[in-house]
Amino acid sequence: MTSGGDNQSSSYFILIGIPGLVDAQVWISFPIFFMYLITLLANISVLLTILREESLHQPMYLFLSMLLLTDLVQSSAALPKMLQLFWFKLQEISFESCLVQMFFIHSFSIMASSVVLAMAFDRYVAICQPLRYSAILTNPLIAKIGVLVILRGTLLIFPHPFLIRRLLFCKNHVIEHTYCEHMAVAKLACADIRVNVVYRLAVALFVVGVDVMGIAVSYVMIVTAVFNLPSREARHKVGSTCVSHVCVILLSYIPALFSFVTQRFGGHTASSTQIILSILYLIIPPMLNPIIYGIKTKEIQKNVLKLYCPQKSVFR
Repeated sequence: MTSGGDNQSSSYFILIGIPGLVDAQVWISFPIFFMYLITLLANISVLLTILREESLHQPMYLFLSMLLLTDLVQSSAALPKMLQLFWFKLQEISFESCLVQMFFIHSFSIMASSVVLAMAFDRYVAICQPLRYSAILTNPLIAKIGVLVILRGTLLIFPHPFLIRRLLFCKNHVIEHTYCEHMAVAKLACADIRVNVVYRLAVALFVVGVDVMGIAVSYVMIVTAVFNLPSREARHKVGSTCVSHVCVILLSYIPALFSFVTQRFGGHTASSTQIILSILYLIIPPMLNPIIYGIKTKEIQKNVLKLYCPQKSVFR
């Protein structure tokens, strides 16, 4: 491997997949492939439904469409190359392609977290300020939030490729992973990677800290407002509108938390376990998010059915 100042475009890495499970990767690939197909079908279906139906051009569904787009990009940045690795043993990835993949996976992960925070704010306004909902969450504000989501994910991860590019890679260019994860690549360098470690940890703590705190504050206010409602039926109705978003929050942060903790502190955790957790983080939330909203939201359910079975929807 050449140094950061030399011709990096001619260099490459080798992805080995899941250490210790190389022989089983073909079998592991099939559930991953089917989950990815479901991810594509479910996300695209809900996105098309929101795009086509004017009745769904509301803040909650616009934020949902942002989340589904970030999920699609993040999973599509990693899974096609991963499946090529599992099926055809196409292990080589160029240095530049590795940096691009790394940037998209990590930046869109932050964007997804930012959108989940925005969705918590949407639920807070809808429940705690219902009379001012349309006045607060206007289309220009939603557009500004979308721009902030993109800028936040881009600016925080933009240094990652440069932190990798500055490193000197001597002989080892074998990545013990299924995709170009930042620290998996940095650990191959025959140079001091403390800056990479500190920056990655700082970004992770900043993003998770700010987003989880914002979500927690929103839901404390939401729960307080729900308990102050006069009737049990009203509490149940309002509370049920948050169920799908709570499920999305859990799906977004629990796999990410396990993946981060095992990578950072799991010295005794097998590398194969850490990698499988990171794969699940890339595939489980994007697959289940549109399904959860489809099941819990009648408007989406009805319009997705109309998208694929227009004749049947006439008789409903």
